[in-house]
Amino acid sequence: MAKQKKSTPQARQEMTALERLGLRVSSMINHPIAQSQRWVTIHRMDTDGDMEWEEVMGLLSETPELDLTFNDDESVTVRWEQQNAEDRDDLIVEKGWEVEVPF
Repeated sequence: MAKQKKSTPQARQEMTALERLGLRVSSMINHPIAQSQRWVTIHRMDTDGDMEWEEVMGLLSETPELDLTFNDDESVTVRWEQQNAEDRDDLIVEKGWEVEVPF
């Protein structure tokens, strides 16, 4: 019988502040309610650093499909239009494929 090696616990890798903010913003934009209304307001939290906030807002403002409104209370409202799958260049849609349902 072969002996199994004990696995050494790997160090838990913490998320950076930029990753945490990016994940929060992405989650808010991808939320089903935000997707149905096609807008979301992102509030800056006390834990969001200046550098991280500027980086994420810069990335959002560089995205041509998004319209950003910087509000007086330091929040940002992100709006977007509904797009057809054919208009997107990051999504491949193959036409002509039909699947026969077995029931």
